[in-house]
Amino acid sequence: MNVKMMMNIETILGLLLFLAFSPWCTFSLDQLLVGMTLVRDATAYGAVCLDGSLPAYHLHRGFGAGANNWILQFEGGGWCNDIPSCLERANTRRGSTRYMNKFEVFSGILSNNASLNPDFYNWNRVKLRYCDGASFSGDSKFDNGTSLLYFRGQKIWEAIIRDLLPKGLASAHKALLSGCSAGGLATFLHCDNFTKILPSNASVKCLSDAGFFLDEQDISLNYTMRSFYHDLVALQGIEENLNPNCTRSINNPKLCFFPQYALKYITTPYFILNSAYDVFQFHHSLVPPSSDLHGRWNRCKLNPAACNASQINVLQGLRQDMLTALYSFYKSSSRGGMFINSCFAHCQSESQDTWFAVDSPRIHNKTIAEAVGDWYFSRRVTKEIDCPYPCDTTCHNLIPSPQVTFYQERGC
Repeated sequence: MNVKMMMNIETILGLLLFLAFSPWCTFSLDQLLVGMTLVRDATAYGAVCLDGSLPAYHLHRGFGAGANNWILQFEGGGWCNDIPSCLERANTRRGSTRYMNKFEVFSGILSNNASLNPDFYNWNRVKLRYCDGASFSGDSKFDNGTSLLYFRGQKIWEAIIRDLLPKGLASAHKALLSGCSAGGLATFLHCDNFTKILPSNASVKCLSDAGFFLDEQDISLNYTMRSFYHDLVALQGIEENLNPNCTRSINNPKLCFFPQYALKYITTPYFILNSAYDVFQFHHSLVPPSSDLHGRWNRCKLNPAACNASQINVLQGLRQDMLTALYSFYKSSSRGGMFINSCFAHCQSESQDTWFAVDSPRIHNKTIAEAVGDWYFSRRVTKEIDCPYPCDTTCHNLIPSPQVTFYQERGC
């Protein structure tokens, strides 16, 4: 074996040992990898994943001027609304920390690089792992003597917060609660609670990325998403954890799981980042497989350029319904922010190329990172709404596999 080969082997072994024994984070040439922290005392509070495993998060410490500031990012990943789908999920990374990667890449809003994340790079950044199947909101259990499932998302949220408070969260100066997809929906559910936990003089705000799921009729005029959420709320015991001001004011309290009904009751400053043509809502709420049995939308789903004029009109209707649902927030929220672009995408804050890069999506020549930063630090009012498809040439259209289901959905 020559000297060069021996040196290469030693280098590889050294990297493997570094990965294995570094307690918090490791770096590759291009990526920041952050290690998992299990919440060891969570079982004492009944805070466990679907399969009973311990909940977890990934923390990368802030530094310098950001040492007392915190971002908490809810992981996304769909939901399970019946026993078969939850049993299946419990044997995957979406329902058990046993199957999760022990290191997560931190990029976009979680990056520690000032040139890639100029406003939040030196904050304490936390990714909350998602293993309950109900946007961190359930509190019940299923046990038929053969199968056992824990629906303890609310307790998981509380256990992670309890673990982070003595690590510096209790003395936060600034904080941002954010999340992607099902995690973005979780920010609507926990935003005001997060504010109450932190010091009264802290600047606390919330951000939802691709979490503004609409109570929308599908192309067959069925409320597919409403039916799905209704079963989810009932199965996982969510209703008692929904915003009480919302549930008291509406005939069907379970609808308060939808952000459009809960938003007006949230008092914490809020930023909504969403595509007007969110591909998850397009594929599962507007045109779910049950409404397109003959596959007439298949080509359109895979490539917006393949949509015919009639299909484009339906998609423009989805955009209009989103803007209508947000109209009051747009007009009356003095502390709110928005970035509603016209890209076929789902989750844009944790991906570096959509968050802040040379060719990132823009509205009025402003990137998502710039819009969020301007809003958080009150540099200027940020309520950006894109022109309708296909006018935006800066888009990164991110089309998932059509086989992805509600409970497999790939949140950031």
